[in-house]
Amino acid sequence: MFPILIATAALALPPFDPTNFVDRVDNPYLPLTPGSVYRYEGSKDGKRALDVVKITKAKKNIQGVNATVVSDRLYLNGRLEERTSDWYAQDKTGAVWYLGEDTAELDSQGKVKTTEGSWETGVNGARPGIFMPLHPRVGGGGLQEFYKGHAEDHFRVLSTRARVSTPFVSSTRALRTKEWTPLEPGVVTVKYYVRGIGPVMERDVKGGTEFSHLVSFRKG
Repeated sequence: MFPILIATAALALPPFDPTNFVDRVDNPYLPLTPGSVYRYEGSKDGKRALDVVKITKAKKNIQGVNATVVSDRLYLNGRLEERTSDWYAQDKTGAVWYLGEDTAELDSQGKVKTTEGSWETGVNGARPGIFMPLHPRVGGGGLQEFYKGHAEDHFRVLSTRARVSTPFVSSTRALRTKEWTPLEPGVVTVKYYVRGIGPVMERDVKGGTEFSHLVSFRKG
């Protein structure tokens, strides 16, 4: 099913076969239904944060895969600080892959300060990773992305029966994961996902103070 193994000397990445993908993303823990809108509130860098995530109808062809385009706008103290387009695709097993992102941080005048962190599968050695398996298992995980020196996020499943409470939803059967990257040593983030909705909360538990939780969700 996966004839090509993508790897480096230091790590092994999931095999990637463009013929093994479907046009939808309906993984229960990460359902990317076009038209859906998520609003998260929290804090970042000591500022009040609002994150608006929209699942668009747009597709981006990446290495022969029609990836779903997700629009992400981060506001700090009411001002747009970061705009990002993320690209996801689902394989035939139901696993959601992360194929890259186009991100920009903005200055007080709305001009681009930096595009650091942007990457695309197949460009300058960047490679995709699995963002969400269909059946997450405690202890499972892997590399979500790989663009050496720029994007190297890892994740591990901590629980599939976690308690979580947000202004929009509460659950006793949430998926809890932790994420980290060697590019930010010492920083660990915990995330919560609820079936049928997707990510509902994230917070730094080590090395940082960022926090956000879901305050509203409109399904497309």
